[in-house]
Parts: sequence; structure tokens; C-alpha cells
Amino acid sequence: MFTGLITELGSITAIEKNETSAIFTINAPGLSSEIAVGDSVAVNGVCLTATSISGRTFTADVMVQTLALTSLSQIMVGSPVNLELAAQLNARMGGHMVQGHVDGVATVVGLTPGDKWAKFDISVPKHLSKYIVNQGSICLDGISLTVGEINDANNVLTVWLIPETLENTNLSTLLPGDLINVEVDVLAKYVERLLDKGDK
Repeated sequence: MFTGLITELGSITAIEKNETSAIFTINAPGLSSEIAVGDSVAVNGVCLTATSISGRTFTADVMVQTLALTSLSQIMVGSPVNLELAAQLNARMGGHMVQGHVDGVATVVGLTPGDKWAKFDISVPKHLSKYIVNQGSICLDGISLTVGEINDANNVLTVWLIPETLENTNLSTLLPGDLINVEVDVLAKYVERLLDKGDK
């Protein structure tokens, strides 16, 4: 379980692709000393398991299916990645409940700078739109954000980003057409399941 509050902006230093998986080597100088083999680490919102630690880097195996279903498929050596360690029960819950289980991949529509806020628009898959509400929580590339606007006609949602978010995450590097991982609020999915199966 994660909170969607990014701990560090790391970077990919190596990618080794095999037939059924890939191995990512991730530079995380601030977090590497806190990671143990077997720990869960959210990488751009995808829950991965640390398989080795060496100095300032750690490695994680990524299955082919994960690459196919998430934006990790566009990751290259040098790409910045949002990193978060699993939440601790004795810490404040600053974001919202994030599982690291990506529900779909959205497409960046635009990032419009402002004096104090930046407007970030993404086109979400139609089947996820029903789980997204104004002022509700959403996780984009592992970042807990508040939905600012929803345009149901074209399935575009808008979030507003403060300078700190732009400075400490990879969102400022994304361009129109880039892919971004989306995890909707798990509570909405539980409600849907209860309503669908409750009387059966």
C-alpha cells in the first residue's frame, strides 16, 4: 500500500529485456539505503519488488504483461521515474490509498504553465471515466492528485499542479502524446462491486 506522495525522483540507468520480463536498474540515491531485497517500491505508480541493491541503485523485475499494460513500456535509459516506498502504519496518510495496481494508461493532452499553478490535461480510457469524480482522488504515475475538472464528452480530466509537484516528479518532462499510468480510487471499484453483486 502506498500514499501517492513521491519520495524521490529517480532515473533508469539500465534496462535488460528478456522474453518474459525485463530488469530495470534504478538510480535512487536518497532511497537506496532504505530499500531491502523483497521490498515493494512504486515506480511511476507500478508496484515492483526490489530484487537487488547496489550502492545508490536497485533492480526490479518487470513482467512482459506489466510492460504491455502500463506506461513502463515507454521507459528508456535516462528516463526520470517517480519512486515511493510502501506506506508505514505509524506515518501520516498525506495522500490517499494507492495500491500500485495500474487500472489503465492515459495519454497526456497538455501541460499549460501558470503563475502559481500548471494545468495538466490527460485523456483517460473511457471505461475508467465512471470511477473519476470532481474533487476526488486519482493517482497519475504514482502521484496522488485531486481531480479539478472532468470533460465527459471527450474523457479528458484536468488536475492542477503546484510548483513543488512539477519540481519533484516526472510530470514536467511529459509531452502531449506521452503515456501515463492511472490508478483510480479503489473505493469506487468496491462500491461498484457491492452494487452489482449485493442482491445476487
